[in-house]
Amino acid sequence: MTDRHSDKMSFCVTINDEDVYEAMKSISGYLDITSRDFKEVYQVAYKHALNRVTQSVVIKEVMTTDVVTVTADTPITEVSDRLSEHAISGMPVVDDSGKPVGVISEKDLLSRMGADHTLTFMSVVSLCLKHKCCKIMKIANLTAKNIMTTPAVCINENASIHEAVSVFKTKKINRIPVLSVDGRLVGIITRGDILRSPLFQINV
Repeated sequence: MTDRHSDKMSFCVTINDEDVYEAMKSISGYLDITSRDFKEVYQVAYKHALNRVTQSVVIKEVMTTDVVTVTADTPITEVSDRLSEHAISGMPVVDDSGKPVGVISEKDLLSRMGADHTLTFMSVVSLCLKHKCCKIMKIANLTAKNIMTTPAVCINENASIHEAVSVFKTKKINRIPVLSVDGRLVGIITRGDILRSPLFQINV
């Protein structure tokens, strides 16, 4: 079972006076505090508060620490078994020293099968059940190194959540292997880890 978050972590987004002040400065024109105006102030203040918190919280506080991995020579059959067993959609591919050399995901498998980018994994399964020629057989004899995305896009455990979100957006990826200062794989962070974290609780 993966360790999603530390039991000691209890931070949340709290809107303070500074956030409200910054929000009010951001809104042009005279503010007559009606419900509509307050909603606008609230929305801008929340955005400011979330930005402040995501820059102060580091990745190691929300990352998954029990990382499921495979090596470059792992057969695709074993890769798919590992993904299924742990109910995950992707994982790092590591070398003999445990350092990430790539990432392999359901998306990589679908792409190598020649599946249309709009198809889901279950769509491919459905097609295989209806036709004698199954796309999955195209990759049955391959290994992780034949399919993985490389090089692995990694991030330091002391980087902020804000930096991780930026990497997700710019690289258009869903998971990032997390490294220690000396380059060891110490965790993985996904979009889901951030969304499930107490960051998205809010106190007013």
